Amino acid sequence: MVVSRDRNHFMLIHEAWENHLRVHAYLVHAEIRNDKIWIHYDGIEDGITDELVAAGLPKDRIVLAFHPPEVRQHTGYAIA
Repeated sequence: MVVSRDRNHFMLIHEAWENHLRVHAYLVHAEIRNDKIWIHYDGIEDGITDELVAAGLPKDRIVLAFHPPEVRQHTGYAIA
């Protein structure tokens, strides 16, 4: 996991070697902003949002930032 200097951005990264080349990919990019968790990218098969809700985080504290604002109102999660 990579954490930014301001400790508001969190990224889960997969790194490996394939055919003598180093490859890496982001699995999750999240940010804590205004007491909410903004999910910028979620490449986990079942989604990190389900894990956050199962851990007790209310849906109104999670923003699916990878959706445009006009779509977020239909997701059941926070708009912003």
